[in-house]
Amino acid sequence: MTTAPPSTVSQADLLDLLRRMHEIRFFEDTVKDWFSRSLVRGSTHLYQGQEAVSVGVTAALRSGDTTTCTYRGHGTVLAQGAPLDRAFGEILGKADGLCGGKGGSMHLTDFSVGALGSFAIVGAHLPINTGAAWAAQLLGTGAVSVSFFGDGAVNIGTFHETLNLAGVWKLPVIFVIENNLYGEYSPIATTTANTDLAERGTSYGMPGLRIDGNDVVAVREAARTAVQRARDGHGPTLLEAMTYRQSGHSRADPATYRPDGELDAWLARDPLLLAEERARALGVHQDELDAVRDRAAMAVQEAAATALSWKDPAPEARFDDVWTPR
Repeated sequence: MTTAPPSTVSQADLLDLLRRMHEIRFFEDTVKDWFSRSLVRGSTHLYQGQEAVSVGVTAALRSGDTTTCTYRGHGTVLAQGAPLDRAFGEILGKADGLCGGKGGSMHLTDFSVGALGSFAIVGAHLPINTGAAWAAQLLGTGAVSVSFFGDGAVNIGTFHETLNLAGVWKLPVIFVIENNLYGEYSPIATTTANTDLAERGTSYGMPGLRIDGNDVVAVREAARTAVQRARDGHGPTLLEAMTYRQSGHSRADPATYRPDGELDAWLARDPLLLAEERARALGVHQDELDAVRDRAAMAVQEAAATALSWKDPAPEARFDDVWTPR
């Protein structure tokens, strides 16, 4: 499993990565609280513990690049640059939400930052994102597309079809498996014969690399290599980021199926803790780390308050964005 030495990142870069991870963590903590108070309609699938994957990968992207992700997508869409308040607004079903309050938790989208959407159907977004990569190749824009998905999606037909096509056409696309060890409630070994998922890249003519998904610097470095390879016209890469969701599959899942000690072991490798340890090794003082955390907390609190103040969509808005007459 690939890790990155401290010398590969500056203090300023690491503190920025840490701030972004803190914002996602506080965002998800807020959504969890709102759900418990019945402020969120439907279910939610939280991202605590996986922040280093989306933040590390998107740190390697530039303006014009695109991403898609699963229904556990709050963190990915925020990492791509969607504003905190409008993401909160969408989850609350507010008119000023990212999708006018119509998409909700599982369908966050912000085309303005290249977030092409989070998708509730497992694996459905892989061909969509690969289509964006094909468009970039045909138009010569130099853009790269990234698909984030869980280990449960690797046995879906669209995974195999999409990776094969991307490999044949050498499309500028990165496939990121967020391997959190469980497909909903099933341990990966109970559904997948070969649990080294990165090896599947070879089958489709692309490099496959397993990385430490809780080390934001390792993720960023691996993503930079994959992105540059795609921009240079050498085709896709499959990254398997080993990580862990600290909550259950959804808010209705207490995750009692996890073996004793597993959660504690992964909490000891929380991506925020690892980033802070790396920062201290670079000479960053604790008061600086506390300040980063406090700024992130304040930004999320202000965004939450703003979103809560917004109005619900007007009843007639249900007809908008449904059909466009010719």
